[in-house]
Amino acid sequence: MHTGRFAPSPSGRMHLGNVYAALMSWLYARAQGGRWLVRIEDLDTMRCPRHFADEIIDDLHWLGLDSDGEILYQSERADIYLDAFNMLKSKGLVYDCFCSRADLRASSAPHSSDGTPIYPGTCRLLTPEQKSELLKTRRPSQRVHLPDEFSEFNDLTYGVQRCNLLRDCGDFVVRRADGVFAYQLAVTVDDALSGVTEVVRGCDLMPSAHLQIFLYKQLGYNVPDFRHLPLLTAPDGRRLSKRDDDANISALRATHTPNQVLGIIMHAAGRCPEGAELSLDDCLQLVVDDCKNK
Repeated sequence: MHTGRFAPSPSGRMHLGNVYAALMSWLYARAQGGRWLVRIEDLDTMRCPRHFADEIIDDLHWLGLDSDGEILYQSERADIYLDAFNMLKSKGLVYDCFCSRADLRASSAPHSSDGTPIYPGTCRLLTPEQKSELLKTRRPSQRVHLPDEFSEFNDLTYGVQRCNLLRDCGDFVVRRADGVFAYQLAVTVDDALSGVTEVVRGCDLMPSAHLQIFLYKQLGYNVPDFRHLPLLTAPDGRRLSKRDDDANISALRATHTPNQVLGIIMHAAGRCPEGAELSLDDCLQLVVDDCKNK
């Protein structure tokens, strides 16, 4: 069965860009007669207090976007991630990394398209003696060693995406030094075990798809389709951000109806005239018509 999902990180109230991702994932699931799930990505419980998650769920309900299944909280699923982590370890794919973020920023390693340093493999070839010495002063994170090979997938919005895993992505953290499992591992495990067949999210997460596809294959999971969305921006061209409080959903709820908010989002996405008020059924029809015309 076609299954979509929305997986917000509850570090604050949603803005229109977050709601757009939620709405479009719901619409594409419904347009294909499928179900839609909500997952709360609260791995970092210090940054993601439960009241933010409660507010997100309430905002979604206000818009008519209710999960078709139990809402999952990543903070409660560490044992499940541990099983997957141990499988990667058993395949010889995981190694200890003692590099800090400051080390990476100070290094001359190449950077990915989003400005993130590509890990140069500093700790990959440490000797047992070197590791023993480092363990006296640092707790390591754990990274997955990527092969020097190409990854390719067909994004349902942007077409074929291709990169070299080692050179363009670099080995990535799957467990932090404090023991918390990292985003790439948790999202892959959760999507697979929830039966997600299509991942709809912002195009800023496009590079993550290559890493997740690698994990899907190593863990023996089916790889879903990916549909990345252009990011909504403020009138001055800035990317919408929780930090800047752009189009905060709590402010919109005080002055707009759900149908007005849906109209604002669909207009910003170029799918309806300015000032339109749309129901979820209206939005769904726009997506159904769009799918028929492709």
